Amino acid sequence: MAAKCDLCGKGPQFGNNISHANNTTRRRWNVNLQPVKAKVGTVSKRMRVCTGCIKTGKIVKG
Repeated sequence: MAAKCDLCGKGPQFGNNISHANNTTRRRWNVNLQPVKAKVGTVSKRMRVCTGCIKTGKIVKG
């Protein structure tokens, strides 16, 4: 399952772990997704939404 917000489409970001010896390995920061029942039109639907969308009120729970 993709780590992507169903509402805004925000996905994981990529970068490097950098050790004390300056060794670099690839890593990723995943989006904080929460399963929510949200109203889409007149129907309530199960969605995986990032916490940013929940905090800003982009979804209506229901």
